[in-house]
Amino acid sequence: MFCRFPPGTLRRVTSTDPTRSAAGRPRDSQIDHAVLDATRALLAEVGYQDVTIAAVARRAGVGTAPIYRRWPGKDALIEDAVFGSETLWLPAVTEDLHADLIAWARLFLERVAEPATRAAVPGLMSAYHHDPARYRALHDRADLPARKALADRIAPAIPDGADESATTDLVFEILVARTLTRGVTHGLDDAETFCLRTADALYAIIRAGT
Repeated sequence: MFCRFPPGTLRRVTSTDPTRSAAGRPRDSQIDHAVLDATRALLAEVGYQDVTIAAVARRAGVGTAPIYRRWPGKDALIEDAVFGSETLWLPAVTEDLHADLIAWARLFLERVAEPATRAAVPGLMSAYHHDPARYRALHDRADLPARKALADRIAPAIPDGADESATTDLVFEILVARTLTRGVTHGLDDAETFCLRTADALYAIIRAGT
């Protein structure tokens, strides 16, 4: 059984993105929450292709106009629904690097394997292909803080003389690629074994350096 993180094993990292705070009158957070909840529910039920602004509005009990005032279109809404939190929860640092790597793999896998995220990722990847600037904004907001936190954790274990930057980048990119592919294609099936093997591979890379 794949278990959720127990209390005290995650730490909070705040991510700031100035583009997410629009000028003008304050937004109604109740509408925001209703729309985002409706979007996640529809993603899990009908998949990315069949989610529409009109369907989200009906599920949320609002008109389409308030949605378009907040999000320019479907892709932006779905991205916000699955990746939009301004607070990142990352594994706490312990004295056991291998255990920490398992925790990182578990966290990334669980995020991708959530039904709404799992349904959204293929469609969003296609959207990012046509709009690289949108992906760069997501990268700066979410990937960079996580990348730095993981680099800070593993840097002390990299051998002297190795290329620290190359090693930390490689570890992060392998972690993201493996968990993204696994989460979308298999969900949480045999997740404990997958996370253990991922941690084994990452640990070997760290200890060898690049």
